[in-house]
Amino acid sequence: MHNFNWLKMVKMETIKLKDEFIKLGQALKAVGFCESGVEAKFAVLDGVVTVNGETETRRGRKLYDGDVIEYEGKQVRIEGAKDDH
Repeated sequence: MHNFNWLKMVKMETIKLKDEFIKLGQALKAVGFCESGVEAKFAVLDGVVTVNGETETRRGRKLYDGDVIEYEGKQVRIEGAKDDH
C-alpha cells in the first residue's frame, strides 16, 4: 500500500476572492492563521508574514489573484474571482 500523505504537504490552500482584492489581515483571519484582527496585526508587525516571498509589515496590503502568503510555514494562494459575464 502506498502512503500519499506527502500530497497534503504539496497542495496549497487557496482563498477565492469575492471582490478584486482582500487585505492581508483579513486573509490571515479567513484561512484561520490568526483568530482575531489583533493577532493578525501583531503577526504582520512582527515581520513573520511574507507575501510572494518577501516580508510584509502592512496589515492593509491588498492581495490580488496569484499572490501567495506564508505564515508559520503554511502557504495560501489568492485566487481571483470568477467573472460570470
